[in-house]
Amino acid sequence: MKKYYLLRNVTTFLVFFFTVFLLDGQSVVNKRAEWFVDARYGMFIHWGLYSGAEGVWKGESLRNDNNYAEWIQYRNSIGHEEYLGLIDRFKWDEIDPEKWVLLAKDAGMKYVVLTAKHHDGFALWDSKASSYNVARHTSPSRDILRELADACQKHGLRLGLYYSHWIDWDHEYGWNHRMEITGIRPEDYDLYWQNKVIPQMRELLTNYGPVDLIWFDMWIHHSGTVVSREQLIQLKSLIRELQPSCLINSRLGLSLKEDSDVDIHEMGDNQIGSQLQDFPWQSPATVSHSWGFHRRDTEWKSTTSLLRSLINNVSLNGNYLLNIGPRANGEVPYEIAVRLREMGKWMEVNWESVYGCKAFELPEGYHDWGRITCRETAGGTRLYLHLFNYPLDNKLYFSGVTSKPDRVYLLADKQKRPLDYTHKGALATISLPASAPDPYVSVIVLEYDGKPGIHEGLVAKNMDGGYSLTPWNRDNSGIVLKTVNKQRRGTVPAYASITEPTVLKWKIYIDEPGPKNFDISYSFQGETGKGIIRVKADGETLSHSVTPTGKTVAEPNSDWVIDDFRSHRAGIINFNNSGYYDIEVEINPQNREEIKFQWLWICRGG
Repeated sequence: MKKYYLLRNVTTFLVFFFTVFLLDGQSVVNKRAEWFVDARYGMFIHWGLYSGAEGVWKGESLRNDNNYAEWIQYRNSIGHEEYLGLIDRFKWDEIDPEKWVLLAKDAGMKYVVLTAKHHDGFALWDSKASSYNVARHTSPSRDILRELADACQKHGLRLGLYYSHWIDWDHEYGWNHRMEITGIRPEDYDLYWQNKVIPQMRELLTNYGPVDLIWFDMWIHHSGTVVSREQLIQLKSLIRELQPSCLINSRLGLSLKEDSDVDIHEMGDNQIGSQLQDFPWQSPATVSHSWGFHRRDTEWKSTTSLLRSLINNVSLNGNYLLNIGPRANGEVPYEIAVRLREMGKWMEVNWESVYGCKAFELPEGYHDWGRITCRETAGGTRLYLHLFNYPLDNKLYFSGVTSKPDRVYLLADKQKRPLDYTHKGALATISLPASAPDPYVSVIVLEYDGKPGIHEGLVAKNMDGGYSLTPWNRDNSGIVLKTVNKQRRGTVPAYASITEPTVLKWKIYIDEPGPKNFDISYSFQGETGKGIIRVKADGETLSHSVTPTGKTVAEPNSDWVIDDFRSHRAGIINFNNSGYYDIEVEINPQNREEIKFQWLWICRGG
């Protein structure tokens, strides 16, 4: 009886590469990847036969709401000959890959990654290992990869190549997801591997000069695929043999636990970073939604949101690989080109806060006004405060750093004229110009002699001049607290479920002495007088009797009734001096009646 390989549903390996290290700096970087973590920003180019279909086949749109136009052959069950016929739609006398490279350079990008072979198996170079390539089907013959590689060399950008090793819809034994029904013998799949994958990779690594990155696209661990570990090691070894400096991403299919020789962790499609990582990583992202050009895709992200994604990733030690999907005439869609050039204009002024920068030691999302990137210099440290939201009162509160900066200025100001600021304890208050110097993201530079000190565990002063104390920024992490994420499209906020006497603690820095209001937000569906919340600060105690908050209609005309969360004034505490203060909230339910605690808000009183 013949044994067939069936796709296995293995979940134990899906806890992947990104869960291994969570450190402050970025020290888990090998020599090969030093240029990568310095570059931070690159261009992805999805272009191939699918570009001729533009996401529509015989009047029918792509059969998947994700609008990934490069999957149209598989999704819409297009036959091989008809699919190859799309090449006649291309305007070969207009296609110039150098224009893509020039756009990348205009955008401030440092490297380019081209889909040399996508899942359709069609090669964009003159491959001797497979006649299914662009050079064999164009007259005069074109080698798009050769032209792109030459342009990258000419204009000083590094070259990366996307290669679909796992999936190939053209080869008889390449993986096709319909084989989840029929299965495939491992020995047959190995014929594809040895006769196409290995020879084509040898061509790519031999004939096109320095290749700085191979971008694989197996988005699950190899144990859940037809590919064997031995085949992946063979492929990786070939890269190390022919181009030892070439980077390999984690979508090769090997986890860091298996092979620390993998250079880069690749995030999910359009997955922006949310936590600090100590190893090189990047987000592959799109300006709209599809990767290949789709004529019905209009989900354009704004220049501001794209810049925020780039800055966010750098603030967490990550890179940003932003995709273009040129049309069959080589033209980059207007909406994409405009946004990239706008980002390039921003980079011309603010590049110093991106290239060669890394995370700072404060927690991610610590300040509500934006993100921080860090650069270590010969004379000390520079912190770059990226203002996603420009303060209405023109005051910027920068919490958590105990060192006083030597200089504070706008990065956009070529004369580096100092901004007025005060520094007390762990809080700097910076006076900003009346209007934002940049329409997208303004950047403030703080220069320090040496490494600035931080005060861990402080709650930051936010843009409204207050402090929001929540179950998630408390400093008594030893207490086990049941937290509930937001529900019902966010109409039910996140909260901590309290049924037993519980004490929560925070630490804040008060820079302006005087009376402060204390407000508590919670939901309670019991009876009046069935619980007490006490707030303690600076030797004073406020007592609040828990009152029912009732119900509310979350979505009008939708029969959508939920527990209401309401803010209650607990009272006023006067702080006589500037300094660090411990804040304590003691929540005492009665008879285990649940109190859903949301936040404690402290602001200027009077």
